[in-house]
Amino acid sequence: MSGPGTRGNRQVTAAARRRPPAAEPKAAVEPMPAAAAERAAALAPTEGLDPEQLAAVLAPVGPVCILAGAGTGKTRAITHRIAHMVTERGVGAGQVLAVTFTNRAASELRGRLRSMGVEGVQARTFHAAALRQLGYFWPQVAGVALPRLEKSRIPLLVRAAARLQIRPDRAELRDLASEVEWAKSTMVTPADYPGAAAEHGRETSLAPDLVARLYEAYEDVKSEASVLDFDDLLLLTAAVIEEHSWVATELRARYRHFVVDEYQDVNPLQQRVLDAWLGDRDSLCVVGDEHQTIYSFTGASARYLVGFPRRFPTATVVRLVRDYRSTPQVVALANGLLDGATAPGGGRASQPGQVGQPGQVGQPGQVGQVGRAGRLVAMRPPGPAPAWLEADSEPEEAAGVARRIRGLLAAGVPASQIAVLYRINAQSEAYETALGRADIPYLLRGGEKFFERPEVTAAVRMLRAAVRSAEPDRPGGLADAVADVLGAVGWRAGQAPAGPGADRERWENLAALHRLAADLETDQPEASLTTFVTELAERAVHQHTPTVQGVTLASLHAAKGLEWDAVFLVGLVDGTLPIIHAQTDEQLAEERRLLYVGVTRARVHLTLSWALARAEGTRRSRRPSRFLDDLRRSTARASGPAGGPDAGGSPGGRDTAARSIGGADRGQARGRGRGRQSVTCRVCGRALAGARARIGRCDDCPGQVDTALFERLCAWRAQRAKEQGQPAFVVLTDATLRLVAERRPATVAELVALPGIGQVKLDRYGEDVLALVAGSPRPAGPTG
Repeated sequence: MSGPGTRGNRQVTAAARRRPPAAEPKAAVEPMPAAAAERAAALAPTEGLDPEQLAAVLAPVGPVCILAGAGTGKTRAITHRIAHMVTERGVGAGQVLAVTFTNRAASELRGRLRSMGVEGVQARTFHAAALRQLGYFWPQVAGVALPRLEKSRIPLLVRAAARLQIRPDRAELRDLASEVEWAKSTMVTPADYPGAAAEHGRETSLAPDLVARLYEAYEDVKSEASVLDFDDLLLLTAAVIEEHSWVATELRARYRHFVVDEYQDVNPLQQRVLDAWLGDRDSLCVVGDEHQTIYSFTGASARYLVGFPRRFPTATVVRLVRDYRSTPQVVALANGLLDGATAPGGGRASQPGQVGQPGQVGQPGQVGQVGRAGRLVAMRPPGPAPAWLEADSEPEEAAGVARRIRGLLAAGVPASQIAVLYRINAQSEAYETALGRADIPYLLRGGEKFFERPEVTAAVRMLRAAVRSAEPDRPGGLADAVADVLGAVGWRAGQAPAGPGADRERWENLAALHRLAADLETDQPEASLTTFVTELAERAVHQHTPTVQGVTLASLHAAKGLEWDAVFLVGLVDGTLPIIHAQTDEQLAEERRLLYVGVTRARVHLTLSWALARAEGTRRSRRPSRFLDDLRRSTARASGPAGGPDAGGSPGGRDTAARSIGGADRGQARGRGRGRQSVTCRVCGRALAGARARIGRCDDCPGQVDTALFERLCAWRAQRAKEQGQPAFVVLTDATLRLVAERRPATVAELVALPGIGQVKLDRYGEDVLALVAGSPRPAGPTG
């Protein structure tokens, strides 16, 4: 166990065990208040559920595994199960701990339970629950206050790097922070890191042994500063429960029933905490979807979900397959991806034609129910067929997407219900430019948090000041009062700035506050500014942001758990999705699951697009994503109208709409797929496979290295290594530079096809290398 306070913990263990148990407020099983009981009875927790959801709600208290496909109502199932346990089975609300992965999801759980008259259930993230428990128990265990929580690893890593006399740039620091998070979440020590990194194929900008030394220095710096990081919260919570029996006794007396949402995303450290909470009991309900396991790079593993019935042989297994979110056309595409998928842990996820029949519930001990079926059954009316866009270049692809978005807006789809999703954040620039030229407002998800934006914090300060004033409630109702206050920070209703720039974004953020006030006034006509400020404070704590008008730009990972009426999946080319460094079967399977997540974000309109070249006028050498073959076949099988505002138009290049996915197009797609597998040596003509196929020649065939280019590359590498304070090989190895000088890549697609150029290297050095190959002067400084 690592982290600040560990030594102190060991020193006070004996004394802490002698200390009488603290009197933490117990959550006794108390009868519900009469009014709450009446509301709960009126809402009838089992009313309005489909057969599978009802089976999940009525399953006995004990181990329950709910396998919930995308859009199948998992939150509805678990909230109704909790409400049924409290209102019908005599379970104390305070004895239930529901754990999820985001503050937004936890807030939604609490809100739904409140609306059902069930108050007092603890719904928190793993880290929030751990922080609350440590804040109570740590002073009694260690004799000192809990150390301060450091929200960012970056400042600590900077100090740790200085001790090793290295100077990583900003991008490298982010990568290193992620690597430390992975190591701690999988409980890998600094000493074990090099071996674990090699075993799991971790790609880092620094050599593994140097990362291990930096990781160790990071732990030292953190301990000396007496601060914790988020993983320490989980480590220390588990250790306190495991090492102090009185803590375990008190905690387990308080929390007797557990619900874990998104269980496929649990990592080993979180599972350790859950095991400590649970002890030898089995009142655990887990909810997850093995087909949405997309965070293995952070240490998450679906093996706990897949193996749940093995751990609990008496578990009730329920599979939710009725999709209430998406049209049959979108569901068909999602099922097409599952047809070719491999479930986490091995084995086919489903077989073509095995459409899971609604109403099937796994019996206790039926281990085989997990990780096999899972095809969705669409419950919505038919909608427009998915559209396909093929463009000559990325700018043309982005322009075509912007034109289609304008068509959707004209057809009445709100901007807040449209999203453009991509594999890596670097892809957003083309869409920011295209939407800006089309005068379409957009929001970049993953940036600064809503309640931390300057205009929002300023507005909240003004609202609080208005509450403290002599006349907090002004004439005209809550919405008018809020508009009056927002006027003091320059906001005027109906006067949005032209264009989608920073001024427009600030206006939209403040407009979102005003809409929130108007909605609150509609629900509670007597609501005051005081009520509104309290609502904002609650939302800020849980990061429950209001809806901001604008098209969402987000990575596929950031889109998890969200949904929109219209979704554009862009940049679907081999090397981007699947990402170039996905080489193993499991890595490729996760890339497929990532696309599945993207497809299932769409309710009605879905467009998939790709560009055959990065820049206009360059060689069209890119290949559409290999996953599109499965999707095209699914679209051809699906039935339904192909109309709607997103079914036609041209992106400036070729437009392959769903209506034209037929014989010739499918044949061409299959031909492209076969071409990817047939690579021959450019010297002797022999067939190649694996890494040799990426190099383009046999090991024993001579390559023609451009000596002058190789020297320029070496000089550039020396300059970058000096700027970064790193060994030259950390930038790019000699072997990679020789290969660049031999192959002379002219496009990003050609560059990433070379061994040694993963996504990290591409983002950091790709533009420099391509400029050198093209004969441009050596870049003078860092590019990113």
